[in-house]
Amino acid sequence: MAGSKDPCFIQFKQSIKAISLPNKFTFPFYYQPHPLCQVAANELQSYLLTQNDWQHNFGLTTTASERTSSIAIGKMFGVLLVRSPQGEIGYLAAFSGKLAEQNILPPFVPPVFDMLTRDSYFQQQSKPINQINVQIEQLQQDPQAIQIQAELEQAKSQSATQIKALQQQGVEAKKQRKAQRAAGQNQLSTADFTKLSIELSRQSVQFKQKIQQLKERWQTTISLLEEQQQSFEQQITTLKQQRRQLSNALQRYLFSQYRFLNAKLETQDLNDLFQDAPDQLPPAGAGECAAPKLLQYAYTHGFTPLAMAEFWWGAAPKSDVKKHKNFYPACHGKCRPILGHMLQGLVVDDDPLQQNNAETLALPVIYQDAHIAIVNKPPELLSVAGKAITDSVQTRVAKMFPDATGPLIVHRLDMSTSGLMVIALTKDANKHLQQQFIRRTVQKQYIALVDGVPSTTEGVIQLPLRVDLDDRPRQLVCEQHGKPAETYWRLNQQSHDQSLLDLFPKTGRTHQLRVHCAHHLGLGMAIIGDDLYGTAAKRLHLHAKVLTFAHPHTQEMMRFEAAADFESLSMNTND
Repeated sequence: MAGSKDPCFIQFKQSIKAISLPNKFTFPFYYQPHPLCQVAANELQSYLLTQNDWQHNFGLTTTASERTSSIAIGKMFGVLLVRSPQGEIGYLAAFSGKLAEQNILPPFVPPVFDMLTRDSYFQQQSKPINQINVQIEQLQQDPQAIQIQAELEQAKSQSATQIKALQQQGVEAKKQRKAQRAAGQNQLSTADFTKLSIELSRQSVQFKQKIQQLKERWQTTISLLEEQQQSFEQQITTLKQQRRQLSNALQRYLFSQYRFLNAKLETQDLNDLFQDAPDQLPPAGAGECAAPKLLQYAYTHGFTPLAMAEFWWGAAPKSDVKKHKNFYPACHGKCRPILGHMLQGLVVDDDPLQQNNAETLALPVIYQDAHIAIVNKPPELLSVAGKAITDSVQTRVAKMFPDATGPLIVHRLDMSTSGLMVIALTKDANKHLQQQFIRRTVQKQYIALVDGVPSTTEGVIQLPLRVDLDDRPRQLVCEQHGKPAETYWRLNQQSHDQSLLDLFPKTGRTHQLRVHCAHHLGLGMAIIGDDLYGTAAKRLHLHAKVLTFAHPHTQEMMRFEAAADFESLSMNTND
């Protein structure tokens, strides 16, 4: 049988006979790469290191030309294990977005829709939008408009100064008239005092009229300038409305051109797939990720998808936690609706996040009285009930303490994090404990096993955090919109390639310790087993070890400690 001649089909360079094919397709939002996908990724990475067909600054070298030529931009790459129409096993490769300022680069699969082709509809319809942009800029930079704006600001400033000065004169004149009235009452006859009062009242009215006239003169000047300014602003507003209408129409057209197949050969476009999204608008870049490109090419060219993996290639981005060569799941915001459609018709691995991996794990109660209980949460147990999994600390303690009042849960730990949690058994206890957490008087100490050895023995990490809107629940470092997050850390133990750290969070942001450890501006060392910001293992090696707070009823300071099951660097962390 003749082999596939498809230009995007890549045959393995090494023998893969000893590696079994996957039974199910990869669940793309949580996975461990299949061995064949790892082989394919290694081959693709070798190509990226040795090719000379195009140039892209991934930020992996420090040559002077790269530092000055362009901004370093790492990329997500994907490999799709496929069976060709001729029955051969090989793989397809793709990159997210553009690479070397191009949409199409052999041997990578092309985009689902290439809006940048010469004389394309997008290029043609962009011309009037670009012309409007030029007109708007010309109006904003018009010398007459700039002069009118300057004269208007000057007129407003001068009017305010003059009116204020005249009003101050009025205050002084009023004081003088008051003094004259007081003196006249004692020194003048009734008739003369009446004449004086009339004259002083006339002066008061006259001064008020003077102020009013000054205000009116300035208002006339300002109104004329504002009319001239509004003439320019109205032209700009009209142009922006025209631009918005053209942009919306072009956007709807583009969304309709991004048409995605699934294994049943059913088609949906971006308008269909994101009709339940806010404003029914797909996020920027939707459909440009590697995974949709790979599946679309496979379906349109008769390849059978078998497994998939995506990895990061290049320097870490400023905000996100991405490590060179590490595998990462598909993003939720952009890809979940698209891949949810494209995977239909394939037999896909189960979603691990829908499985209760803590069902058989106990929830030890290490202290209890009439007001509080302290539990030692096992890893993978939710703090509160979720949509798919109801088993949680919340539901378990509700059964343990059926007479408890109030919401029970005072604070939370990530599902993957183990350790101490305080449970409020009364409404008053819950209120008092929550206030302590809000005031940050509760002392928390975590222990974590990280991948690497820090250069110092202690430090403080201050990296503001916010949620990644395109990939919840991942967090981003963001100086502009992030909430302040601070962590003090101290070295506990170390080996040649791993370290046990004591972590003391001053704030309690979502995934704070995980991001502060993994991010290159923090420690740059992911916590072992961190499936979001590092590499998955049997468990996330992060444990809430010490909890200190004031008892909500007695106000006595209480300290609780529970050791982690990984407080020895001699253990095998990958089991």
